[in-house]
Amino acid sequence: MSATVIAEWNIGDLVTLQKVHPCGSYEWKVYRIGADIGIKCTVCDRRLFMERSTLKKRTKTFYQVGESQA
Repeated sequence: MSATVIAEWNIGDLVTLQKVHPCGSYEWKVYRIGADIGIKCTVCDRRLFMERSTLKKRTKTFYQVGESQA
């Protein structure tokens, strides 16, 4: 598991955002791929949707652990 440049999003990938979530976590897990990306907080399980461009801007590190959907 290593930090990489974002080529494409896959379900199960881990994302570290620049700002802390109110629960204290920085890490999120991708759970849905579509027009928007669905991410879930790894601590409190809060779910939210973000546009791909917005998520790309707010991402600090990206760990590709999910499987390719090809």
